[in-house]
Amino acid sequence: MFKWFGKVNFSPYTRVADFARHLKEGRLMGSRCRKCGARSFPPRADCSECLSADFELVEVGRKAKLLTYTRIVAAPTGFEALSPYIVAVADLEEGGRILAWLGETVKEKDIRFGMELHVVPRIFTELEEIKVYYTLEKES
Repeated sequence: MFKWFGKVNFSPYTRVADFARHLKEGRLMGSRCRKCGARSFPPRADCSECLSADFELVEVGRKAKLLTYTRIVAAPTGFEALSPYIVAVADLEEGGRILAWLGETVKEKDIRFGMELHVVPRIFTELEEIKVYYTLEKES
């Protein structure tokens, strides 16, 4: 399933593989520990609070606030045709942080730290190397 991200996971088994399937279907998933209830995004196979491996995937709300961003002009290999582009880190309202591209609804001149955004899972068809990703868009 992780081939949708453009890189194949080298481990023969991962307990969070369903995360990619949900994302491809448009659902943003985090994990919730069945032992202590701690939530995490992105999902974790082991609880960061109690170290339990007993977790479940839960849908995460899409509301986020912009924490920081950067404009990429000298893109890494495989991304040259996409530059310039902006990537950002946002705090999710329900906890956790996300690294995502700023979408077309966010104009560079309008970017403000703390601005409210929402997360949109997407499937990128233009490049073979990248299949599933997120964008941060203005609240509608």
